[in-house]
Amino acid sequence: MLFTRRTDRVESHKGQVSFPGGACEEGETMPEQTALREAEEEIGLAPRDVHLLGRLSPMETITSFLVVPVVGIMPWPYVFRPEHNEVARIFTMPLAWLADKSNRWEFNVLGRKNSLVFFHPFDGELLWGATARMTVDFIEIITDAKRE
Repeated sequence: MLFTRRTDRVESHKGQVSFPGGACEEGETMPEQTALREAEEEIGLAPRDVHLLGRLSPMETITSFLVVPVVGIMPWPYVFRPEHNEVARIFTMPLAWLADKSNRWEFNVLGRKNSLVFFHPFDGELLWGATARMTVDFIEIITDAKRE
C-alpha cells in the first residue's frame, strides 16, 4: 500500500503519514477527480496510470476534515516525482503486514464512532489516526471480499 510522509512546510498534519489527497477545487464534482489531481500534483502519478476501484465510506477526521477515500491500483514499480514542499517521502507497506492485527493497536474511545488505530513502526514510519483508520477499513473490505 502506498503512503506519503508530509513535510514540515505544509499547513496541517506536518510530518504525518498520509495518502496523497487534498481539498476539492472549483469544477471538481467527484472525489475521484480530486484524488487523481492531488496524486498527480503530490507524487507525480499520472491519472491515466490509475485504475479506480471505488470509494471507502466518508470519514470526518478529529481535525474536522471530511475525507472521501478513493481507492485505485497502479502499475508497479513506478517512477514518482514528489512535490518537495508537500511530500517528504513516498513509501509502501505490505498489505500482509498491515492486515496482521498483531502489528497494530486499536482503542475504543467513548463518544467516538470508530476506534483509534496505531500501527507499530514500519521502516521508520508511524501510521496512525485517520490514515490508519482508512487502511484498516480497506483491509477489512478486501478481507471480507476474499471470504465470499
